[in-house]
Amino acid sequence: MLVLLPPSEGKTGAVRGAPVDVGALSLPALAPARERVLAELIALCSGGAHGTDDVTKAREVLGLSEGLAGEVARNAAMRTAPARPAGQLYTGVLYDALGLGSLSPAGKRRARESLLVFSGLWGAVRITDRLPAYRCPAGVRLPGLGPLAGFWKEPLARALPEAAGAGPVLDLRSSAYAAMWRPDGELARRTVTVRVLQARLVDGVEKRSVVSHFNKATKGRVVRALLEAGPLPRTPAKLAGAVRDLGYVVEESAPGRLDIVVTEL
Repeated sequence: MLVLLPPSEGKTGAVRGAPVDVGALSLPALAPARERVLAELIALCSGGAHGTDDVTKAREVLGLSEGLAGEVARNAAMRTAPARPAGQLYTGVLYDALGLGSLSPAGKRRARESLLVFSGLWGAVRITDRLPAYRCPAGVRLPGLGPLAGFWKEPLARALPEAAGAGPVLDLRSSAYAAMWRPDGELARRTVTVRVLQARLVDGVEKRSVVSHFNKATKGRVVRALLEAGPLPRTPAKLAGAVRDLGYVVEESAPGRLDIVVTEL
């Protein structure tokens, strides 16, 4: 089974260590595209991209507030900044709930084999890939490359079907990262997306609503529980059953889509 995750805006960079080696990252077919995005991003943040000569312009392109101006300098230094495994780099609600560092040895092995994190800068990476801290959302339009979601479609379409293998694909990406690559054909029929709904009683009647912030926490908990439960499901139908076996209320609201209904967030 392949699990597709979004990255997090928050990242805990390494204090020391070797810098990123783009050629050593997993999915090596993505290396040329990664080098192009990395070069454009560094040039933008260094004041050398297509006439860009100030931090304000780089902040505007990256959608950063004034308080996050330091991210521009951090992007500019990525070639030499220390790198760390992606599983330690990404933080935030989903990754806190997933708790990669505290998984059992078997759970960590399954995580290494099954988790794929999407990134506006790197395309998609394994949790073992060593990366520097960076800021580059998928919705960015970089000078010289255009919208990153569109830029990544072709490279990812070439690289990911092989990575998906023959099992189910559990797609937990947010919409911006889902736009980078959409499975098609037979692979699309093996792909399952998840929506988290909160059920509440209002005047004795159950009301359901889509949750946002805690949607990430629920997805992180579900992935963690699957990784710890034993061998991962081999078909979409078994995937739905496995999530039910974990104690979640699961409804198949449409082909290839599971609704997980929670009462507490």
